[in-house]
Amino acid sequence: MMKQDFEKRNAELEKKIEQLEEEKMHLGLGVDVQKLETEKLRKGKNKAEEDLESLKTDYKKLRLSMRTAGLGKTSEQWNQEIREEKYRSRNSAMELKASLSKIEKMKRRIDELESAL
Repeated sequence: MMKQDFEKRNAELEKKIEQLEEEKMHLGLGVDVQKLETEKLRKGKNKAEEDLESLKTDYKKLRLSMRTAGLGKTSEQWNQEIREEKYRSRNSAMELKASLSKIEKMKRRIDELESAL
């Protein structure tokens, strides 16, 4: 009777051991899956960080190019530049009129001198 109880108990324990080993294997697979998912997420995060850094660099280059080309000016800066250009244009027009007036005076003087000869 004791031998039967022992064998019965032994069979139960062996069955329990098999169940635990199977559960252990499933848990091990679960851990492996988790590790793979974690690695995949880590790689995705690293790629996103690299892309962000690349975008920041491109943005800085674009801003520098815009400043160099004058595209980064504010509307007030553009208005100031237009006012300055208008002022230079008016000054040039006044200088041209003054020069034309001098030329006309010189022509009249030349005509007077030619008439006197």
